[in-house]
Amino acid sequence: MHSGHLLLEEPIRMASILEPSKASFFPAMTKIVGTLGPKSRSVEIISGCLKAGMSVARFDFSWGDPAYHQETLENLKAAIKSTKNLCAVMLDTVGPELQVINKSGNSISLQADAFVVLTPDQEKEASSELLPINFDGLSKAVKNGDTIFVGQYLFTGSETTSVWLEVSEVKGEDVVCVIKNSATLAGSLFTLHASQIHIDLPTLSDKDKEAREFLSKLGDLSQTQIFAKIENIEGLNHFDEILEEADGIILSRGNLGIDLPTEKVFLFQKAALYKCNMAGKPAVVTRVVDSMTDNLRPTRAEATDVANAVLDGSDAILLGAETLRGLYPIETISIVGKICAEVKISC
Repeated sequence: MHSGHLLLEEPIRMASILEPSKASFFPAMTKIVGTLGPKSRSVEIISGCLKAGMSVARFDFSWGDPAYHQETLENLKAAIKSTKNLCAVMLDTVGPELQVINKSGNSISLQADAFVVLTPDQEKEASSELLPINFDGLSKAVKNGDTIFVGQYLFTGSETTSVWLEVSEVKGEDVVCVIKNSATLAGSLFTLHASQIHIDLPTLSDKDKEAREFLSKLGDLSQTQIFAKIENIEGLNHFDEILEEADGIILSRGNLGIDLPTEKVFLFQKAALYKCNMAGKPAVVTRVVDSMTDNLRPTRAEATDVANAVLDGSDAILLGAETLRGLYPIETISIVGKICAEVKISC
């Protein structure tokens, strides 16, 4: 060996990177969960998603009525039959979700440094000055200086479609907030997240209990598993106890990215995936290719993020807005699948 030089074995041959990717991959390695919704509920699109590698279809019950989801489920069954691709079904319960109700559905423009009032009076119309919410205990839970986030599909990463509020004053049941960034909220329902604050709501909503009762009527539930979604500091603090009871864990990085400091999210991801792997329980990572909601290709950082999640021990990648209301649901599943396959081949 030449003095002063250290020879290390290459983990990957550079030449091998330029070799063509395998034409097909075995989808049972890393599962891809696709959320079915407005842009992905037709038999045709679902069939394309199945062929592209979707192995679990997620139904998000925090929006839409049961009839809407039942129709989507029937379309999924038809797509499975025609493509002969098996697919599991995931029902995501409503849970203790805080929401802003915008009955008119008109866009709401919020300006930085202005004030907006969060009120539990749902009879009132949503406007730039007033946002009705589905919870009457917010005024008791927050104090001056606390942080609240509001947005459709909680923070796509675009500061123009989600708003950051700071509590200025509590007036009875109303919470007066200073708007920290200018934004336009579009749609009839927005998620509200109070950062690092305990919200006294039951884990299972009435809607959730109806779903459980309905499942019970179907008889043996031994094949129905319950995955716990970790999305705030409470989930982090009780992670070991939750892991012991749950059949699997979903790391909801969109919410976690709000409750935790940005620079801490990767630490929690690595620690949680390690614990799940050691316990032999499936771990699912969310919010990986947000930019594909509107674009045909992910960013380089997102592509690397998918690969690193698999390398860290993630058993599945969950796609939310990207397939629910994104412009390219099939392409998103295909690209995420190719990245996951490449990781497995390279390891």
